[in-house]
Amino acid sequence: MEKLIIEGGKPLYGEVKISGAKNAALPLMAATLLAPGRHFLRNMPNLRDTRTFVRLMENFGVKSERTGDVLMLDTTHLDHTEAPYDLVKTMRASVLVLGPLMARFGRAKVSLPGGCAIGARPINFHIMGLERLGVTCTLEGGYVDARIDGPLRGNVIYFDVPSVTGTENLLMAAVLAEGTTVLKNAAREPEIGNLIDMLNGMGARIEGKDTDRLTIHGVKNLIPADCSIIPDRIETGTYLIAIAATGGTGTVTNCNPAHLPSLLEKLRAVGLIITETETTIAVGWPERADKRRVIGNVDIKTMPYPGYPTDLQAQFMALMTLSSDTCVINETIFENRFMHVAELHRMGARIRVDGHFAVVTGGGIDGMKGAPVMATDLRASSSLVIAGLAASGRTEISRIYHLERGYEDLVDKLTGLGAKVWKEQE
Repeated sequence: MEKLIIEGGKPLYGEVKISGAKNAALPLMAATLLAPGRHFLRNMPNLRDTRTFVRLMENFGVKSERTGDVLMLDTTHLDHTEAPYDLVKTMRASVLVLGPLMARFGRAKVSLPGGCAIGARPINFHIMGLERLGVTCTLEGGYVDARIDGPLRGNVIYFDVPSVTGTENLLMAAVLAEGTTVLKNAAREPEIGNLIDMLNGMGARIEGKDTDRLTIHGVKNLIPADCSIIPDRIETGTYLIAIAATGGTGTVTNCNPAHLPSLLEKLRAVGLIITETETTIAVGWPERADKRRVIGNVDIKTMPYPGYPTDLQAQFMALMTLSSDTCVINETIFENRFMHVAELHRMGARIRVDGHFAVVTGGGIDGMKGAPVMATDLRASSSLVIAGLAASGRTEISRIYHLERGYEDLVDKLTGLGAKVWKEQE
């Protein structure tokens, strides 16, 4: 097992290119199950999670071939509709195969999902929605066994709470259902818009993109896809925060600023100068007579899109440990997403957790010191990287396989910005 070594205290400078979005790539891969043929997914990130999903697809009989950042998936001959535990246990997004398998074959058996231990994240929305489409779902032995005699039937489905994977799964199921399906209080994340564009390009009839009301008019069949994956807004935000935390100046390229409205507002409130184009974001600190930067304290509250993303909460907390005062972070999406706090404490952070709230008392830009820490989940890992880059001294981060689930070429990209970072065997 590898660990990440960071010699901190060096400002980051330069440009970094953003990869395709993990959270868009996985549902798009699942959607290829809806139509037999050769599908081409472009701007595909090379991550632990995407490689795991390819193995899951191959388990169904899908043939795959990768050339650069283009992934070809041939779904012509599928001979299996079960997603086994050993493939699903590490990645919650595996549940996304449930909807397309039901739409194409009328049956599916999918292990209950795993992934980061950041909360319960039940799949009741998925099951409830499929049952509204006429599916019979049975939970037994850690599996969801779903079946229907005949075609899926359109219906109205209401989400008590917007669910990203729930919306994606039911979108994929409904495109081949008889009649019309309406998803109310649906999630609005850009990754869902990417999926809608792909499905409509395959011949689906979906209305309401970027709104919380999606109308799906079922069609008889779909054609293979050729589409591009949107830039990863979470990777974009992570590098912006890392540059800010180290006192550097940099530009993030191949990104979409329109996908990060709340983060950019918060970074401006911290005191940063941000310049946007359609595909780039430049970030830096204003010049001060005393040559010292002062990081303003800013509160955040995680919310469904377009609110502040829960996947950027840990990274922003790392930035706030360097602030000039106290701020409050309110995590409303997941009940167990402050596991990085204990590790930040080891580096000198002053953070008090009270239920869904974390009160961060910033120690200024010199307040954090390098230390050995342990990654507990994907986004917590990136907060430790940011803290290590900004801290003085040496930070060693163990269990970095979490990072490799969601960040492509992290060491090379950070090194390209001037960071002193490398991997070693534990």
